Amino acid sequence: MIRTLHPVAGIIAFVTILCFWLSTVVVELGGDQASIAAVKRAILWGLVLLVPAIALAGASGFRLGGKSQHPDIARKRKRMPVIAFNGIVVLVPCAIFLQQRAAAGLFDQTFTVVQAIELIAGAINLALLGLNIRDGFRLSHRFAPARA
Repeated sequence: MIRTLHPVAGIIAFVTILCFWLSTVVVELGGDQASIAAVKRAILWGLVLLVPAIALAGASGFRLGGKSQHPDIARKRKRMPVIAFNGIVVLVPCAIFLQQRAAAGLFDQTFTVVQAIELIAGAINLALLGLNIRDGFRLSHRFAPARA
């Protein structure tokens, strides 16, 4: 069960952050203030899915990895605290702040700076989660080339 749950939670977390990131970029480049506010509200609601998915991926990963010294597991283990810190200390507060500013119609320089911070932190988490997914596929031999 945990061997199925771990990759599913990791993929859900990755895809959710990717959707947040892409929808933010698209609406910031071509949307009006109402569209930006709608995306910020949707992202805030999306945290209900993202936070448990990241927590589940992390907890199941630590359980699956145990005390293994395998290099791929060690790298995954080192990335997860960064992903969690980035999410809890940067991304969640940014999402709340930006939603409140957008709902109030405050699209000033502060909004832009916090939006840039959120996009950078989101890109970092996407990269780290992507590397963890790659290492997980390598460990599980999923998508490995067929042997002749």
